[in-house]
Amino acid sequence: MRAQDGISRRHILELAGASGLAMAGGIRGGFAQGAKRIEQLAPELDKIIATSEPIVELGAGFGGDLGPAEGPLWWKEGGYLLFSDIHANKRMKYTPGQGVTLFKEPTNRANGLTRDLQGRLLAAEHDSRRVTRQELDGSITVIANSFQGRRLNRPNDVIVKSDGTIYFTDPWTNPAVPEQWDLTFAGVYRVSPDLGTLTLLVDNFIIPNGIAFSPDEKVLYVNDSRHRHIRAFELAPNGTLAKQSDHVFADLGGPEPGVPDGMKVDTAGNVYCGGAGGIYILDPTGKKLGRIVHGAPATTNLAFGGNDWRTLYITSRNHLGAVKVKIPGIAVPVAAK
Repeated sequence: MRAQDGISRRHILELAGASGLAMAGGIRGGFAQGAKRIEQLAPELDKIIATSEPIVELGAGFGGDLGPAEGPLWWKEGGYLLFSDIHANKRMKYTPGQGVTLFKEPTNRANGLTRDLQGRLLAAEHDSRRVTRQELDGSITVIANSFQGRRLNRPNDVIVKSDGTIYFTDPWTNPAVPEQWDLTFAGVYRVSPDLGTLTLLVDNFIIPNGIAFSPDEKVLYVNDSRHRHIRAFELAPNGTLAKQSDHVFADLGGPEPGVPDGMKVDTAGNVYCGGAGGIYILDPTGKKLGRIVHGAPATTNLAFGGNDWRTLYITSRNHLGAVKVKIPGIAVPVAAK
């Protein structure tokens, strides 16, 4: 059942939980051994992932009821993965063969992470309600923290286009009661490469969450956790959205726990997105090819990594896992030399 556009913020918070990220229906548990499997929904999946591929657990005990593990990001030149432990206000580091260690604390309860064209870290911060960039000297530059004089809601996920433009989602998932100087809508925004212009692209999502480009950057995908679907937009030449192209790319709802949350695209244009029961793999037309059933009650985010970008890292509320795929994901930039 889909929500009406007039749904109250209180109802949204009740549905989304305090983090607004992974509505797990109150079910607890990790990457249960018996539940793990790769489900094949179409023959084309054979080219993407083997149904016999193991789904491995890399770490556990993160997040908690008030905020999950989130925002995985592969740091290629370092050979490690960063990810957010939102409620604990920490940024964690997973190094293959060494395990998980603390990388940074505090983080303003950062959520989604990515890197810009110079390899600088971008973060969607919950507590500060802003998107930031960490400069090479460690200082912080604010990318966006308000729109038309009103504070952003709670930036969730962020990506960078090949021309340096920054796009981010900003749902209302703040446990605080809205105040008169808060925005009255959830938005998807574009920030120009020089950081001089912040543009509201669309404001009719309930909980805009994961965001990703097609490999040619002609299509922008944004999922809506409340509506349980992914919407797709063609990009206009100026980087805004061609509104007439807006359509539901895929519906990922179902009886099992989990909603669309986190989203990545591989180099062949296949879309990976959390949904009911696991992570769906969809072709560029939205056809469901398969599902990675990792055993956790909800997927919070995912990221490609490894030296060849063929490892899919998975975060749930409390766990970090990984599975190998055959087609590399779209690479994240490394530090400029």
